[in-house]
Amino acid sequence: MSEELTNSEMQKIGEEVVNVLCNIFDPEIPVDIYQLGLIYDVRVSTERNVHILMTLTSPNCPVAESLPQEVKEKSRALDSVNDVEVEITFDPAWDKSMMSEEAKLELGIL
Repeated sequence: MSEELTNSEMQKIGEEVVNVLCNIFDPEIPVDIYQLGLIYDVRVSTERNVHILMTLTSPNCPVAESLPQEVKEKSRALDSVNDVEVEITFDPAWDKSMMSEEAKLELGIL
């Protein structure tokens, strides 16, 4: 796996990571973290390293320790990924407007 990836290969890995993120749920809300809008960015390097910029619903979120770890472990489990770094940010702070239309429908917010 030492050869560098093309843009389309990096995009494909990014899509695989997003698919994994769509199967991780906030335990307090029955919607996956991607549809909730907790994932701000997924970047893949030519070396198959993934950087995920994410937030939590609040700084006092009960899963502040475990959720980023779950994101890292499940993303790193992909064969196409070399390593994963998860960065937590609260800028901008999460709010309900960041949720997908599907998530808003699921939660009856529309």
